[in-house]
Amino acid sequence: MFGINGWEFGIILVVAVIVIGPERLPRYAEQLGAFVRTARGFLKDAKERVDDELGDQVGDVDWSKLDPRQYDPRRIVREALLDDDVLGSSSRPRAAGPVPPPPPSRASATEVPVPERRAPFDDEAT
Repeated sequence: MFGINGWEFGIILVVAVIVIGPERLPRYAEQLGAFVRTARGFLKDAKERVDDELGDQVGDVDWSKLDPRQYDPRRIVREALLDDDVLGSSSRPRAAGPVPPPPPSRASATEVPVPERRAPFDDEAT
């Protein structure tokens, strides 16, 4: 429940007893229980209304495909790159050959480009 394990829940209860006090704790627990029952009723009612309005169409949806936890960016890119439309008629990936080195640049590595004029300086900005 909410990513809380048993030990954390126990610590929260102990802190609640200390902060709220044993005199007021039963009243707050009763209010929390009433709130949870009311929220469950609202959710049940909302679900029934959605099911009534959508009818049989809801049963046809595969909700597991829409789970955001299943999306792995690496898998999505791999599937997109290995798509038949991209590679042509073959579904096998092309053999990767050696990558040619980049063409040599005209400027040497030690040469630093010099701007033709200086950038404006605003002494009030610092």
